[in-house]
Amino acid sequence: MAVVEEYTHAGATIIAERRGAGHPVYVLVHGIGMGRTVFGELASHLDAGEVIALDLPGYGEAPEPARVLTIERSADLVAAYVRERVGRPAVLVGHSMGAQVVTEVAAREPDVVDRLVLVGPTVDPSARTAARQLWRLLRDIAVESPRVILLGAREYLRAGPRIRGKFRAMLAHEPEKTFPRVAAPVLVLRGEDDLVAPRDWCASIIAALPDGRLVEVPGHGHETMIRDAAVSAREIRRFLREK
Repeated sequence: MAVVEEYTHAGATIIAERRGAGHPVYVLVHGIGMGRTVFGELASHLDAGEVIALDLPGYGEAPEPARVLTIERSADLVAAYVRERVGRPAVLVGHSMGAQVVTEVAAREPDVVDRLVLVGPTVDPSARTAARQLWRLLRDIAVESPRVILLGAREYLRAGPRIRGKFRAMLAHEPEKTFPRVAAPVLVLRGEDDLVAPRDWCASIIAALPDGRLVEVPGHGHETMIRDAAVSAREIRRFLREK
């Protein structure tokens, strides 16, 4: 049974949906325009331990903050939540923009992080404009299933009229400057057909990380953990067994 809770820190609120108990603890952080519902299938496959899926401020059911949060401030909020409500290091899983958030958590607050999973990480510096990111995303999602498209459309509508400001906050962040400061082991997970997170970009992430590895999911694009999460979950569990 899921437990849904609110957590407010420094004037911003997240919604957390918690399932299961024990070890490991997964904290799932969504991408731009999304919310915790996109992790429904992934959470069902991560059935050992506790799974906590978040709505960041202004996404899903979380209220809009007074100002759009930077990636750094979102990271501080997630780190404070893990420290106060989880109470031990967690496996942070970030999809797309969420990968930027959890990377900042790992660099800024390493004591709350066990391991890091970056799924389809953004933003590729060669496409750091809203137009290029949207064009890549539209081309990627055009071949997705109707279920993925409908879910994504619903979540983008829920993200509200401030979505442009949220895009600007995402694009202003430069994760390539943060990767070298991440001490935790990192799994970079991408669909082999992902146009938003190209292979060259993901390979450069691995090169920048002190301890990183890259795994590709055959036949999948940017929304790999939404359309069919079983393979992604299997790779995440395998990554944890490598301790």
